Amino acid sequence: MMKIRPRRLRTSEQIRAMVRETNITVKDLIYPLFVVAGEHVREEIPSMPNCYHLSVENAVELAKKIASLGIPAVEVFGLPEYKDDIGSSAWDMKSPVQRAISAIKKAVPELVIVGDVCLCQYTNHGHCGKLCGNYVDNDETLKLLQKVAVSQAESGADIVAPSDMMDGRVAAIREALDVHKLHNVSIMSYAVKYASGYYAPFRDAADSAPQFGDRKQYQMDVANSREALKEVELDIAEGADIIMIKPALAYLDIVKEVRQKINNPVAVYNVSGEYAMVKAAAANGWIDEQRIVMENLTSMKRAGADIIITYHAIDAAEWIR
Repeated sequence: MMKIRPRRLRTSEQIRAMVRETNITVKDLIYPLFVVAGEHVREEIPSMPNCYHLSVENAVELAKKIASLGIPAVEVFGLPEYKDDIGSSAWDMKSPVQRAISAIKKAVPELVIVGDVCLCQYTNHGHCGKLCGNYVDNDETLKLLQKVAVSQAESGADIVAPSDMMDGRVAAIREALDVHKLHNVSIMSYAVKYASGYYAPFRDAADSAPQFGDRKQYQMDVANSREALKEVELDIAEGADIIMIKPALAYLDIVKEVRQKINNPVAVYNVSGEYAMVKAAAANGWIDEQRIVMENLTSMKRAGADIIITYHAIDAAEWIR
């Protein structure tokens, strides 16, 4: 007679819920916002259905909705009014990102605000730093990233998230924040950011595609895993508070390896290409969108993520509720 029957614990939703090992909650989620100059702007991003370019006042209204759903945080990206060779609009206090951070913090003080610290959408060449010929000058770029991080923190960001993949940027940003007495601002480092094809819709959304070449000279080779652990160790040693892996779905093995090695919180970015594929398949009736989204998010948390940055956050929060 068969005595071991794992199926006994699958016989009803109530029993399955009692023994479920991994649960997604709204507190796991961060929603990315794209802010632009102007007023009364709400333009859907073609390659990212249900995501929008928003003027500051509309970003504030969406932030209020996000907070009402219980989502604890937003990450703010922006399209500047002007671009130059060093991306100086990235630390201009009149730029959409800084104004949006300030306005959201005033309107929804309980909402955690993450500022994306990078230069690609602010430079006229689309690379993530200051160029020397066709090469991104690492150490000169660090000085610019310090300015961006400080400007966002002074605007009201609770967390700054360097996504540039320059060597030493966490230490440089921590130093700059401390010099400006911004000791309580956390750093969520894009410690493991691969040179991935999954970013294509985001580059449309942020108008940040490089004007020549690619970003493989500073973002990680998609084939490498040991290098990911090295990057994580370096960023923690430099003062990173939270470690991020990006993209998420194709790199869950990396998430699990990092989770097993460190005690810091681990974040993943469920990136634009991952989002767009789900939306396209759902629009064609090929998949059950809600089921697939929740399965994907669960896989990220099961692999070890504490925080999930995702364009699905609003829908997921409503489904969870």
